[in-house]
Amino acid sequence: MKIDYPERCIGCNVCALVCSAYQYHSHSFTKSAIRIRTQGGLEGQFIIDTCIGCKDPPCAAVCPTGALTKRNGGGVTLKEDLCIGCQQCVKACVVNAIWFDEEENLPIVCKQCGICALYCPHECITFEEVE
Repeated sequence: MKIDYPERCIGCNVCALVCSAYQYHSHSFTKSAIRIRTQGGLEGQFIIDTCIGCKDPPCAAVCPTGALTKRNGGGVTLKEDLCIGCQQCVKACVVNAIWFDEEENLPIVCKQCGICALYCPHECITFEEVE
């Protein structure tokens, strides 16, 4: 995942809603692996918080059960059945892009599907597959 033009972001949250709908069958901002926030209130620039696809993800390194594993090309894959809900991955994420779903007792991690980039109306986000 790559944020190419953050200055184009108008905070429409289409990326967050489509992620929530596509990945989590929800229409809630809290069930999205991408979040939009402002820097400096209503007149500040928008910031897009999402996984950057670390090559050596610290979130996977701290997972005590191996529920998060390194994904080829960067980022992680979540094995839900192995997760114990300890939230160590949330604390370890260097870009604060892992959130926790209290209802499911699971982390919300980017699945690197690229759906957010596909629907971003201002092309702020791009998705590039890496070998």
